[in-house]
Amino acid sequence: MTNRLFIPQMRPLFGDEEKNEITDYLNEDGYFTEYRRTEFFESEIAKFTGAKHCIVVNNGTVSLTIAALALGIKPGDEIIVPNYTMIATPNSIKILGAKPVFVDVEPETLVLDIELTKKAISSKTKAIMLVSSNGRSPKAGVEAFIDLSNTTGIPIIEDAAQSLGSLYENGRHIGNCGVVGSFSFSAPKIISTGQGGALITNDDDLAKKIRKLKDFGRASGGNDIHDSIGFNFKFTELQACVGISQMRDLPRRIERKKDIWRLYSYLLRNVEQIKLFKHNLEFCSPWFIDSLVENREGLINFLKENLIGSRVMYPPINSQLAYNQKGNYPVSEFVGNNGLWLPSMVQITDDQIHTICNTITKFYNKL
Repeated sequence: MTNRLFIPQMRPLFGDEEKNEITDYLNEDGYFTEYRRTEFFESEIAKFTGAKHCIVVNNGTVSLTIAALALGIKPGDEIIVPNYTMIATPNSIKILGAKPVFVDVEPETLVLDIELTKKAISSKTKAIMLVSSNGRSPKAGVEAFIDLSNTTGIPIIEDAAQSLGSLYENGRHIGNCGVVGSFSFSAPKIISTGQGGALITNDDDLAKKIRKLKDFGRASGGNDIHDSIGFNFKFTELQACVGISQMRDLPRRIERKKDIWRLYSYLLRNVEQIKLFKHNLEFCSPWFIDSLVENREGLINFLKENLIGSRVMYPPINSQLAYNQKGNYPVSEFVGNNGLWLPSMVQITDDQIHTICNTITKFYNKL
């Protein structure tokens, strides 16, 4: 066994820039609750994504719930959700009493299959949650979903939790093509505030509803007059300090994520037992290095023995005990059985990637 340090599958990156931002704020004797720095963080996200409005909240699951609330989703309404996604996607509307209707995904992108989506629409369908898996666009094109939305009147909520820094092939930032888009700033994301989420929209009325929903339904800031029901889903200035610093580093992180994928792809090009999901790096900034592998459990254990972390990709939602719904979802089931995330942290070194790929090659050469 080597004395080399363990290479985790993921680790957030915080440093002196974040410390300095927080220290500067603490020296101002602020109230910690969201205010000027939060507003600036929102403006930076809006500018980066090309959206008219950005509203940050306490996490990326709540952001999806607020989006649904703002669109008038009620108990009994049906929402189309991919069967391959993080479980927060369906949970975010389950809490409202709405029903997630699971639809399988494209094998190339793991994004909603447009034809299966059309078949799943019923008279109760009130929204489509389009999840951009690992920053990828649907192979069918986002325009196919926009056309479907325009034809049916069913709004698109974009769950772009993994996609900050990625574009659709029409040049628009992912999250900025539906009526509202959601991002996450949890620890694994390309930028992180520990926990946190954001909603972007170009609809003035919807932005106003979202801001009221996250702030107790106040008629305006700084008073206790409420003309609608709302909740406390607010951000903090300390999180905003971290987010502001992380946004400065975002362009570099985007390019580094692309370089990480390129190197993995090159080094594993002759290993037939592992296939990386492909990315159009002109538009996509891969969040994690996702792959389909043979003998997954054996590979996971071998990597662990060699001080390398990995993580099983999402199992199909319908088969998890939390939902336990029957159905035919061959793509998400195949990924659930064979999908593996390799170390993907933005600070991973090229030498570490060489070590990982050499270890994978060694494992499969032994079989």
